[in-house]
Amino acid sequence: MWGLGSAARGRTNGEDRMKLHKQVTITAIAGLALALSGGRLLGADLFGGDRDQRGQLSERDYRFVKEAARGGMSEVELGDLAKQKGANDVVRNFGDRMSKDHKKANDELKDIVTKKGAAIPAQLSRTERSTMERLQKLNGAEFDKAYAAAMVKDHKKDVADFKDAAQDVKDPELKAFAQKTIPTLEEHLRMAENMDRTVRGEAPAARR
Repeated sequence: MWGLGSAARGRTNGEDRMKLHKQVTITAIAGLALALSGGRLLGADLFGGDRDQRGQLSERDYRFVKEAARGGMSEVELGDLAKQKGANDVVRNFGDRMSKDHKKANDELKDIVTKKGAAIPAQLSRTERSTMERLQKLNGAEFDKAYAAAMVKDHKKDVADFKDAAQDVKDPELKAFAQKTIPTLEEHLRMAENMDRTVRGEAPAARR
């Protein structure tokens, strides 16, 4: 009897171990599936979130829209700041021009984008917010110099970005918008360079 009981217990223990092994395997597979699913969802959030925002626009075209819109919003806000804090008339006048010109361009871009079913970003980028916060802490000549330097840097990038877009974007209206805006941005860059020279005590460059 002892031998039969031992054999029975052995079979029972073996069956229990097999059941436990199956349970562990099933749990591991379920966990892996959940992790992979979560990874896909996370990937969609990180890399595919723009699909819901860009409407009929291609990824490249919408990237230009985002950069142009955020850059334009930044120029308007910084222009308003320059009108308030600028110590030099040339800084305040430049800020006023930036607010008006970039608001007009932003409105035009928004009209184009809305017709394509796309959305304009509502917030500045981290870099643009950082620039705004840094300039808000400055006053007088220190503000003027920092603002002028930022405007030269920003408009050099703007001109380059819009020239690239004029070549690369596929949407005809966006392409025309980029092409039409380039001369204004080039004028802004010349004005920014002259402002920068003025606030640093140098003579403005002759108009090219």
